[in-house]
Amino acid sequence: MNQYQTATTRSNLMMLLTAVIWGLAFVAQRISMDYIGPFLFNGIRFALGSLSLIPLIMWQRKRMNQGYAILPLRSYLWPGIVAGSILFLGASFQQVGMVYTDAGKAGFITGLYVVLVPVIGILWGHKTSVAVWIGVLLAVVGLYLLSVAGSLSDIVMGDVLVLVGAFFWANHVLVIARLSPKMDPITLSAAQFAVVSVYSFIASTFNNESYALSGLVGALWPILYGGFMSVGVAYTLQVVAQKTAHPAYVSILLSMETVFAAIGGWLILNEQFTTRVVVGCLVMFAGIITAQLPEIRAALKKSTKR
Repeated sequence: MNQYQTATTRSNLMMLLTAVIWGLAFVAQRISMDYIGPFLFNGIRFALGSLSLIPLIMWQRKRMNQGYAILPLRSYLWPGIVAGSILFLGASFQQVGMVYTDAGKAGFITGLYVVLVPVIGILWGHKTSVAVWIGVLLAVVGLYLLSVAGSLSDIVMGDVLVLVGAFFWANHVLVIARLSPKMDPITLSAAQFAVVSVYSFIASTFNNESYALSGLVGALWPILYGGFMSVGVAYTLQVVAQKTAHPAYVSILLSMETVFAAIGGWLILNEQFTTRVVVGCLVMFAGIITAQLPEIRAALKKSTKR
């Protein structure tokens, strides 16, 4: 194995670890709802996430002296507010929805943002391939099997809220894709996380959520995991790994987040999956991968030409 292959393998493993961390974050989010309100949890989690990125930002700004790294910090104010506002809606619908649904199901439903990105991208003037539409069809069938036990009246409100959140996650991906080439993505992330935190604390006040110390202590490890591991560690791993990871494998490895959410829900929360739900998860995952095939093929062609 040559040096390039070694670096690629290491990066792929880092991307897989990122997916594990993000998948298990759904478990932490679900557990936290037994102790504190959803907006308070997001407020603390995103505040910790923003703060955890500061050392990395400082290191980057000292190390690099060209391109987007020299942009003054005030340049990230409005982009941070725009991206943070959309992220707040996605995170809020997801977190409130998790009060009423399982971590495993929430992971797969949230994963639909991968399918929704190219569909919503049509409104942005992007082209959408046949593979994406096949992926959408599979995802819809999987969602039906996952969330509808008999009739449409059986749909759990939590699943609906998480699905609405997935639409905002998809729009957030498109917004970041538009903004990130112009600036440091890590600094932009820290700015948007700070905006989400402020919005969430305000929402928790209007929602009359309790700030009791006992609740905060009970939710301590989910808060720390959601703030430092899910945001600080996982995001850093992703940024570092994508420098040398094979582009064709990045999206597939990150999509494994949905699988690890289900595994975590089963092992840690003892969530039970019927045969129908398992089939729904498999069909939905197939849809998520199918929708990414055009990008995977393009990445493979690009790497072959090198």
